[in-house]
Amino acid sequence: MSLFGKLFGSSEKKAEPVEHNGFRIFAEPMKEAGGFRIGARIEAEIDGVKKTHSMIRADTYQNAETAMEASVTKAKMLIDQMGSRIFD
Repeated sequence: MSLFGKLFGSSEKKAEPVEHNGFRIFAEPMKEAGGFRIGARIEAEIDGVKKTHSMIRADTYQNAETAMEASVTKAKMLIDQMGSRIFD
């Protein structure tokens, strides 16, 4: 990332949200030394209220694209296992 990107925010495009069982998944892997850590934001509207859950996992990948795919996969698994209880 350029110096201006660091100072004023990156111009990198973020992935579009992925819909899964009424939830929206935003892949948000985190750059770390040596790779990218799995991370995602999961959103759903429940009883007219927007709920958000941040998911972070210990898994890391060498490149951002693979980390984004893995983030979506892990988020889908979490949704399938927990459903709306992830917001409790």
